[in-house]
Amino acid sequence: MIRLGSLAGYPFEGPRLLAGWTAPSTAAVYAIVYRPSPQSRSQEYAVIYVDHSDDLSLERFPFKHPRASCWVERAGDKWGLHICIYEIPGGLRSHREQAARELTAIYQPGCNLEQFDQTWNDEWIGSYDAPTAAPLTTGRKPSERPETGR
Repeated sequence: MIRLGSLAGYPFEGPRLLAGWTAPSTAAVYAIVYRPSPQSRSQEYAVIYVDHSDDLSLERFPFKHPRASCWVERAGDKWGLHICIYEIPGGLRSHREQAARELTAIYQPGCNLEQFDQTWNDEWIGSYDAPTAAPLTTGRKPSERPETGR
């Protein structure tokens, strides 16, 4: 298992070697990754493509996918490519789309044709000032505290 995304992330299965992998007939978000330093013992991966599918078995894995040539070029060869999948429990297509967009905004994968910003504008959700956002201290010295009547 590998976690991708912000904070705790999404628990993806994998990474699994893409060459020879047989895609299950299931809906999922998927990420194509490779190890930038395969000689090192580090288990760090770089995300180069993120998408979602209503049926992974129809995505033409491993190397007939429309973006496969970009993946191979980025990884150096087809043996360096890995896939991670996340089946969102009870998730709808809209959930998979949102997760894929979030991951694309975070990782900016080079083989994705469409990129997304990780930006919020005030007019989207509005801005506000909460009275509870004041500083926790009053700036008074301990000797200047008001009497409590004890």
